[in-house]
Amino acid sequence: MTEKLRFRRTIAAALSLAVVILSAASCGLRDGSPPQDIETPTLPPPAVTSIAAPDPNAAVEAFLSAWQAQDYAAMYALLTSSAQASISLEDFTARYTEIETGAALNEISFELLNDITHPRNAQVSLKLALTSAAAGLIERELALNLVREGEGWRIVWSDAAILPELAPELGVFLDLNTPPRGTIFDRNGTPMASPEQVVALWIVPNQVGGEDAESSMLSALGRLFGRRPEAIQALYDDIRAFDWRVPLGEVSISQFQAVEGTLAAVGGVQWGSYGGRFYPDNGLAAHAVGYVAQLQQEQLEDFLRRGYPRDAFVGQIGLERAYEAQLHGDPGGTLYLLNADGQVSTSLASETSGPRTNLYTTLDAQLQIQVEQAISGFAGAVVVLERDSGAVLAMASSPDFDPNLFDWRNPNSGDGLTALFSSQQTPLINRATTGTYPLGSVFKIITMAAALESGFYEPGTIYDCGHEFRELPGRTLFDWTLEKELPPQGEISLVQALERSCNPYFFHIGLDLFRQGLTTSLTDMARQFGLGQDTGIEIDEDPGLIPGPETQALLSDGVWSEEDSVDLAIGQSILEVTPLQVARFVAAVGNGGVLYRPQLVSRIETETGQVVSEFAPDAQAELGISSDTLAAIQEAMVRVVRQPKGTAENRFRGLNLRIAGKTGTAQTSDFTDPHAWFAGYTFESRENRPDIAVVVIVEFQGEGSEWAAPIFRRVVESYFFGRPIAVYPWESQIGVLREPTPTPGPEDEVGDEEPTPTP
Repeated sequence: MTEKLRFRRTIAAALSLAVVILSAASCGLRDGSPPQDIETPTLPPPAVTSIAAPDPNAAVEAFLSAWQAQDYAAMYALLTSSAQASISLEDFTARYTEIETGAALNEISFELLNDITHPRNAQVSLKLALTSAAAGLIERELALNLVREGEGWRIVWSDAAILPELAPELGVFLDLNTPPRGTIFDRNGTPMASPEQVVALWIVPNQVGGEDAESSMLSALGRLFGRRPEAIQALYDDIRAFDWRVPLGEVSISQFQAVEGTLAAVGGVQWGSYGGRFYPDNGLAAHAVGYVAQLQQEQLEDFLRRGYPRDAFVGQIGLERAYEAQLHGDPGGTLYLLNADGQVSTSLASETSGPRTNLYTTLDAQLQIQVEQAISGFAGAVVVLERDSGAVLAMASSPDFDPNLFDWRNPNSGDGLTALFSSQQTPLINRATTGTYPLGSVFKIITMAAALESGFYEPGTIYDCGHEFRELPGRTLFDWTLEKELPPQGEISLVQALERSCNPYFFHIGLDLFRQGLTTSLTDMARQFGLGQDTGIEIDEDPGLIPGPETQALLSDGVWSEEDSVDLAIGQSILEVTPLQVARFVAAVGNGGVLYRPQLVSRIETETGQVVSEFAPDAQAELGISSDTLAAIQEAMVRVVRQPKGTAENRFRGLNLRIAGKTGTAQTSDFTDPHAWFAGYTFESRENRPDIAVVVIVEFQGEGSEWAAPIFRRVVESYFFGRPIAVYPWESQIGVLREPTPTPGPEDEVGDEEPTPTP
């Protein structure tokens, strides 16, 4: 009854409402117009909303792109909240790093294939390609699941996102097959670094036998190491009573076997052998060739990704580092999946190793030995370039070091490295390429070029070279002849000024060019000569420093001034150059004006002799000076070593070779001796013996004519005659010191001092 009643009431209400609506409508339509008191409702247009659905492919692409960039934080941010709850960012990063380094992955690529998308979840299929540096290509198809969280898609992550075969408890193992490291040869095929069985030797002083036994021991060691017996004896003579180790060095097993019987019979010498990288003669051109050492912690991850084992030895400096990839060769190996017990279960990929390659350098091992002996006992450097090609024939930085010490398996390593790292003489610095110095009077070559190119000077322009230079207001500067108690040089030409290294003439040029408005002429010319920039050699180098607008902040008053130009004119100011840069521009002066890139490697070959790369001379630039200017400089440099008043004439008397050069004495402070420079070139024009450019610097030693010029002469003699001829002023015979300091000749250049004000 109740339901029927409710139904009837509903029908009645509906009928009553219909009557009202119809009555109102009929009232309004009687005269064809709407009633004035009834407002006609206006409906708004239907709203059009367009909410773009997020693309799951974009999320997957962002995730994989972040993997390519090793941006693990970005990858982690794209995981679902539940995935992030199951693994921390730290562990997530560690898992990827573990697999990538374990498999030596060095390339990751992908291709998205298709997707299945629902409102709250999706799946994207893709092709993944992982390249192992040792095992080769690993290709897999996999599917990544995604879910909607907020306004975007998030990755449902598991280990299978790295590789489908992976599970949380599984890992990978790379079984490497690495070829022996390539050999570094000199230009004639003499090994300078090679894989060998090495023997390290040392003396125990209190075990040295009697006089006859000691004599036999010293004779055998002298032959073995190419040293004077008395020099070896001096190593232990003062500690004969002690049970100490006195390291001697390392030799190859074949070298050792020639004297093993003698040494075993006489006592006093002990030895141990190991297999490793061998650097003959305790390391020839050690700074240029470099050395290998076991991977350091900071290098580990990078080299693991490159397919190296954890205990690998890699190049640390020099050519060993610059050509690491070529010397190491292409590794090979097999990548395995490990099961939960850490046992090999499945092979994932495999690749054979590629052939190693060998370096043939431009260095001449025999000349290198003689050059190192020529500067032995000094701190400094010698660079020898082929004048017309830029090939480095020898490069010595003194003191040097024994690269064999960096192999921890070497019994001499511990004591040797301790002494090496504690040395105050910084033997690991390559003074030839990274040592920077003021150039002193060798810079006058550049000042002369700037003067002649300015148009204000000619080779015969006369200037009165007195003891004093008073053209700078409030400052008096001096010629080197004053300290030598020699008469003033008087009126001389510009060519003679370089020959005699007249300071006042070059002070005048620096000041005059500045006042003529050519304020940057000296620095511009220095850059034309290749200073203030890298030479392009294959190993580490320092660009040095040339004063100019970008370096004005380093000046005392922050502004390049007349005084700065005067100082620079004789190679002082804030000038910093490397011996290699100087050798390069001096070679250019000798060869007609071409700046060649200094090169240490001539070619790269496989073990079978196939040439992989061959390097031709690289002419990078020209000095940018006229032939007349160049000829005037060449003439002046010849006069330096040939004319009676040339600053180095007395050092080259009796040398029947055509050479040109320039002395330099670079002040560093009021409390130390200056650096001694000599730079020059030969012009013998022999078909079988190319001309060379040589630069010598001896640190904190004195005048260039006294110290650097004799070393230059010995290097040139060794190159052309195969051995040194003249005895140093400080020797009683070649290789034997006579007195600690040489006696200066009456015409030696002294001074080239940094300008100092009158008290």
